[in-house]
Amino acid sequence: MNVKQKHEAGGGRLSRAGLVLLIALALGAGCARDTIENRRHEKWMAYSALPQEQRELVDQGRIRVGMSEDAVYIAWGKPNEILESEGPEGMETVWRYYGSWTEETRYWTYREMRRNGQPVLERYLARDYQPRSYVRAEIVFRKGRVASWRMLPRPLP
Repeated sequence: MNVKQKHEAGGGRLSRAGLVLLIALALGAGCARDTIENRRHEKWMAYSALPQEQRELVDQGRIRVGMSEDAVYIAWGKPNEILESEGPEGMETVWRYYGSWTEETRYWTYREMRRNGQPVLERYLARDYQPRSYVRAEIVFRKGRVASWRMLPRPLP
């Protein structure tokens, strides 16, 4: 049986089914993002136990002093860094969330050009872009509850 006969005997259906499966997988992968809704389902018991006011804040992606770690996780997601220390008021856990931006760097450099068939160096202004990160937010927990939190601005270049 040659390739054409295999295709006519049903090989085309398999490839179409495979294509449909690939499209479904691609669409499904796009839906698996970290969202408040997904985290709410993941921590449903903790979410259900929150007072109504806190549930409304969490649904808006907002936090307040006194909220539990679970409530903050649902509202803001997994922190980039978790630090533990002992302060004057006992053990503290600090969650840090990072932000990023792209910083432009300009510099003078040279490139080889041809003028009248002769190689010459031409000076020009080039640009590079470097990713930079910073602590965007910091939350301090004591006894599993938000004791304080702050948002930090992006550093000036």
